[in-house]
Amino acid sequence: MTRAVLAVGSNLGDRMGHLQGAIDSLASGVDVVAVSGVYETAPVGGPDQDDFLNAVVIVETSLTPHDLLALCQRVEADHDRVREVRWGPRTLDVDIIAMEGEAFDDADLTLPHPRAHERAFVCVPWLDVDPGASLPQGPIASLALDRGGVVRRSDLALALPEESQR
Repeated sequence: MTRAVLAVGSNLGDRMGHLQGAIDSLASGVDVVAVSGVYETAPVGGPDQDDFLNAVVIVETSLTPHDLLALCQRVEADHDRVREVRWGPRTLDVDIIAMEGEAFDDADLTLPHPRAHERAFVCVPWLDVDPGASLPQGPIASLALDRGGVVRRSDLALALPEESQR
């Protein structure tokens, strides 16, 4: 089994419902082992849009990176993800940030994610579930990130898949 780090985000519709639905749907193809806290974050790039809810999910999988990407894209599609505007508003975004032992770049996927080290909305929640996490640029905890606009929502919590069914 390979450990992978996935970032999930939503800024349209029932944002929490989309995030929890993503976690539950992912469990059909991978083992979800940890879920970060929920963070409200200002959008980065793209058109003017509402704030996101973001979280990081740690999974274990025997899927190849491209098969995991296909699963993530199916989960997005199941939540009515539409790709009309780059970095535009979306019901659900599920990105592979890193996969243990995987480093490559092709037309469909780059691992680790090439901009993860610049994105506090990914790194801050990642530290919740893996305080020792590291990227090629160094330990995430030591990255110089602008954490402004990344606010932990202590009033919101995501559940592991079996817990959300209760």
